Amino acid sequence: MAMHYGETSTTIDPASGMTSTFSGFQSTLGGLKSTVGGMQSTLGGLMTPGWKSGIQSGVASKDLDLTKIGTARNKIMDMKLVQVSDSITGQTVVDPKGYLTDLNSMIPKYGGDINDIKKARKLLESVRQTNPKHPPAWIASASLEETVGKLQLARNLIMEGCEKNPKSEDLWLHAIRIHPPESAKTIVTNAVRAIPHSVRIWLKAADIEQDKKAKRRVFRKALEQIPTSVRLWKAAIELEEPEEARILLTRAVECCSTSTELWLALARLETYENARKVLNKAREHIPTDRQIWLSAARLEETRGQKETVDKIVERSLAVLRANMVEINRDHWLKDAIDAEQSGCPMTSKAIIKHVIGIAIEDQDKKATWLDDAKSFESQGATECARAVFEHMIDEMPQRQSVWREAAAFEKKYGTVDNYESLLKRGCETVPHAEELWLRHAKSRWLNEDVTGAREILSQAFVHNPNSEQIWMAAVKLESENNEFNRARRLLEKARTAAPSARLWMKSAHLEWCLGKLDAAKKLLQDGLMRYEDCSKLYMMLGQIYTQEDNYEEARKTFASGVRHCPAAIPLWILLSRLEESQNNATKARSDLDKARLRNPKNPELWLESIRLERRQGLDPQASEKMARALQECQKSGILWSEYVNMSGPHERRRISIDAIRNCEHDPHVLLVSARLLWAERKVKKAREWLERVVKVDTDFGDGWANLYKFEQLHGTEEQIAKVVQKCVEAEPRHGELWQSIAKNVDNWRKRTEEVLKMAAGNITIPT
Repeated sequence: MAMHYGETSTTIDPASGMTSTFSGFQSTLGGLKSTVGGMQSTLGGLMTPGWKSGIQSGVASKDLDLTKIGTARNKIMDMKLVQVSDSITGQTVVDPKGYLTDLNSMIPKYGGDINDIKKARKLLESVRQTNPKHPPAWIASASLEETVGKLQLARNLIMEGCEKNPKSEDLWLHAIRIHPPESAKTIVTNAVRAIPHSVRIWLKAADIEQDKKAKRRVFRKALEQIPTSVRLWKAAIELEEPEEARILLTRAVECCSTSTELWLALARLETYENARKVLNKAREHIPTDRQIWLSAARLEETRGQKETVDKIVERSLAVLRANMVEINRDHWLKDAIDAEQSGCPMTSKAIIKHVIGIAIEDQDKKATWLDDAKSFESQGATECARAVFEHMIDEMPQRQSVWREAAAFEKKYGTVDNYESLLKRGCETVPHAEELWLRHAKSRWLNEDVTGAREILSQAFVHNPNSEQIWMAAVKLESENNEFNRARRLLEKARTAAPSARLWMKSAHLEWCLGKLDAAKKLLQDGLMRYEDCSKLYMMLGQIYTQEDNYEEARKTFASGVRHCPAAIPLWILLSRLEESQNNATKARSDLDKARLRNPKNPELWLESIRLERRQGLDPQASEKMARALQECQKSGILWSEYVNMSGPHERRRISIDAIRNCEHDPHVLLVSARLLWAERKVKKAREWLERVVKVDTDFGDGWANLYKFEQLHGTEEQIAKVVQKCVEAEPRHGELWQSIAKNVDNWRKRTEEVLKMAAGNITIPT
């Protein structure tokens, strides 16, 4: 049937009221076309009065009732106000200043399917109806409504749950959380009436109070109801000043006599005498807690009672064992660290003294205790580590390795006096320990007490008359102090008393450094008559002949050396370089080939062969030999680093990756990789890699020199000084560049710092 504009078709009787102004599907206030928010409402929908003016549902009328429209508007406003009003009369939850911001917070945060929400809502409703005494159902229902943004419905549900389950702590706490502060206070009041012995509710009651005095009042009431709650006492005490806190704690320990924490807190606030009484009472009530005993030990330490501290710790272990308490070694050692960090080193030492040996087999003691000392050191507990070493010395006084470890620790963390005192004790206890005598003498010498160093070495000679090490130290001491005649006499005595190839070599080296070449040659020749298999004697004699330009004698010496010492690689290299210096590259190449036949798979010989070809300008032959060398010595770091250096700039990165893959921890490979990063001006990464080089091998002098050069260009004064300090401590001895400077006779008196700076001066900046 066709419909025309201005007509209405309905089967509903107009007299029934379903088409009236206030009811029905097309009414002003209700239904899908209501003014409250329908899509076709009178005031804001698609079918507004202006669009359908003059059209009535079922009754045609040309009059518009403005009075009824005004009444409807007032009712709508009342409904809005009811929705946003609080349950407390006269209070509103609408913040006029933050109204728009608050509206954003009311937007539902749930992003799932609306059907899932409906299903969950029905399911939870069914659970509530089936078992209204089940608090989790009410909490889940409220949480669901809160999630979808229907906060008021969530509040209504949770309060209904509280009415049905007044003894549920979780329900009350959830209700307090989702209500505004003023409403929450009322809920808290009802909650503590319903569950007066709930600690969590009392804590929440105090938490929602803003004023300190109000919080105190809440805690006072709470403690009247639950005087045995440690949590309530602690929370109440935290609000008080020291004097009031002390009074509260006095009452607290009466009510909670088994709380160690409260007893210790009271002891901390008392005077020394009263604190002792408090701790004694605490031990009576809690005889199984070690913390009370340790607090008593710390208390005595504050008064300087060292012996009392030791007795308390010893007695505590006996009492705890008597009360069947397991002595957990790890826990006690952790207590020792805590004691040191709190400024009680006596207590920490006493703990270690009496606990360190628990549950350790005799054969495992040394290894376990050294691990303990390292663990303490890594955690910054140096007093604990020192106590471990002292205990080890008491238990193993004849073990030289224990004295060495203790001395190394004391040198790193102690004073000079403590270090030397320990070494003196060690020398007296283990007089045949040469290293302890040498360290003691060196310490005296470094502190510019040459006389003291001489006396120590004299005592060392008494106990170790034939010690080559002590003879060498005495010679070095005299030569470093320009007492060359005394050094000569000492060496002469040593060659008679304890002859060795090293002493002949040292004697010749002294004369060589002093420019007495004839005397040096005579000593070396005499030495070779006694020790013809000592390669270093041949090397020194040949180098002196080379220095005198006596190349024929030098050649004979080196040739004789490789005959007697065919495994001495430096001798072969010296012989080859001598031939090369005389423009006889063919003979030099032949010597190296012969050396490789007698010493296969030797990377140093391959490296020299490759460099010989490069110095002759024969790069293809050098590359061919490099390929053969890497096949034979695949894990050689010096060969891989040379391969990187001789390659083109576009290939270096690829080759360096292969080098790292084959020699991950080799300092030469790490150094060449660091220099590549340095060339690319990646300062941070280059520094990390250079530091890694000297960490992997502290004895690698070339690594230290490169790091020093790098910090000179890119570091601060502090960073430069740090490198120097660490290098001096490490005393490096190896590295091609480092040895070329350190072993040069012109630099024989240079110290580590000077060699470092000279080596750095010879380093080119990578490009």
